[in-house]
Amino acid sequence: MKNKQYDIITIGGSAGSIAVISAILNALPDQVQTPVVIILHRLRNVQSEMGRLLSSKRRIIEPEDKEAVKPRHIYLAPQNYHLMLEADKTFMLDYSELVNYSRPSIDMTFSSVAEVYGSRALAILLSGANRDGAAGMCDILAAGGTGIVQDPASAAFETMPQAALEMCKGVYILSVEDIIEFIINEP
Repeated sequence: MKNKQYDIITIGGSAGSIAVISAILNALPDQVQTPVVIILHRLRNVQSEMGRLLSSKRRIIEPEDKEAVKPRHIYLAPQNYHLMLEADKTFMLDYSELVNYSRPSIDMTFSSVAEVYGSRALAILLSGANRDGAAGMCDILAAGGTGIVQDPASAAFETMPQAALEMCKGVYILSVEDIIEFIINEP
């Protein structure tokens, strides 16, 4: 990440991905300027302390509607809202129907990131028990961005990364350790 190849890192996950997201976040060097956006499936009607549970050494915030994306920030999609990016690089919160049984939907975030950031986007799709994120991953790749899926063999639930592999061409398949290495060392 020394040459800032990416202007945004998006990480989508569901069942079995909390420990992996924590490991990724805690491995990020302090000097990494690239903003990170996390889209994590969680219960809609239960008070959530997910930002605290991810236990990052850097603060994790849930963005407000129309808030600008800022360097060095880690964002978590708010509970029960779709999180999208707009052309002016601000967040948009949306309360429309569930997508792939989920709100927030990884697909919706990835697709909007593809439109706004194109080849400067990195999308990472982790463990999960549904197909959310696969279509959005294809959008990231079609826009010239980079897509990584957690090796399904190492995922607690392989459905989500496997769906992206079946739908999209050009996805990197990496172990958790290799995902961390990629983020830290990719120029």
